[in-house]
Amino acid sequence: MKNALPTSTDAVHAGERVDRPHHTLAPSIALTATYTFDDSDDLERFMRGEDPDPGRLDYGRYGNPTVREVEARIAALDGTEDALLFPSGMAALTTTILAFVKAGDDVVLFRDTYRRTRQFVVNMLSRLGVSHTLLEPGDLDGLAAAIGPKTRLVITEMPTNPYLRCVDVERLAEICKKTRAKTLVDATFATPVNAMFSAMGIDLVVHSATKYLGGHNDVLGGSLSGPSSLLSLVHEARDVLGAVSDPHAAMLIGRGMKTLSLRVSRQNQTALAVARALEAHPAVERVYYPMLESHPDHAIAKKHLAGGGGVVSFVVRGGKDSARRVVDACKLARIAPSLGGVETLIEQPAIMSYSELGPEELLAVGIAPGLVRLAVGIEETEDVVADLLEAMDAAAGA
Repeated sequence: MKNALPTSTDAVHAGERVDRPHHTLAPSIALTATYTFDDSDDLERFMRGEDPDPGRLDYGRYGNPTVREVEARIAALDGTEDALLFPSGMAALTTTILAFVKAGDDVVLFRDTYRRTRQFVVNMLSRLGVSHTLLEPGDLDGLAAAIGPKTRLVITEMPTNPYLRCVDVERLAEICKKTRAKTLVDATFATPVNAMFSAMGIDLVVHSATKYLGGHNDVLGGSLSGPSSLLSLVHEARDVLGAVSDPHAAMLIGRGMKTLSLRVSRQNQTALAVARALEAHPAVERVYYPMLESHPDHAIAKKHLAGGGGVVSFVVRGGKDSARRVVDACKLARIAPSLGGVETLIEQPAIMSYSELGPEELLAVGIAPGLVRLAVGIEETEDVVADLLEAMDAAAGA
């Protein structure tokens, strides 16, 4: 790694405000929808941009001090000039995309990008006259050929969901720097602890703060990090579209971030142990985890990631019914979507995320019927491994 990844000290202190009112250690929650002015002269001074307080605001849709402190902390962890907070990861993505494209533009993304991101670009943006180009996972030769004068954004994830595919981010950035296209990486699965994509040349970094940043499965949120010049465009779009974060949600995300490094370190460790145990199990057909030598993008993952993250995907022999028995036999892992929290979660994509698709349609979108996705929490590593192996054995004997 050629950049300094955030440490536990950074997670606790980087970007924090040191001049809090009343000298409180923890940040306050500014529960206000609007802000007041002493008189008309005070108001006019503010409107002219001459207020002595550069952080002063007039209305809640344009900002909040609690939210702003969390934004500064996310920017510090991502190594960027600024960051913006949103009420969900999809709000961060959609607001950002709308801020950069107009009718006649083209957006390039990979087929294994998060399905809701694909749906927004392919279905909704097309109604607005914005075209799209879909590339095969990791196809950077295809990317170089696909970028044209109308390309405004190139979107990828690192790693992807659910197969944890990894793209050579530095090469992707180099290709796009020669054009007008801006790069956007959804770094939710990587987290700032495992990768600092801004140092690799990426323009914009998105996180679903619901996942690792919040870390406790109790709050929705999303963030965008990048240079101030680009984020000012997104800030303006957010003011209009109204995708603003609630200050209480911001507080929960900020509190969760204090333990981010500790949690991700444990999740890296546990997920790798789970992946190795599953790879040795006879009932498992294939394991997908970027830090396994068997993963197709292992070399890229080792180059760009400090750890593989907390998600392990694997295919159970026997298909959909066999995978279902494994999921149902788990006692520690709870059946639920999402990832990055303190609790271990498990799901079968064929009946969770893609329940509306039949067998042939599942295969067409690359989802194996026997695929299981495990998102490890911070329980003891040996307990998570034992729970899954016991479930495998119980399912085999059912």
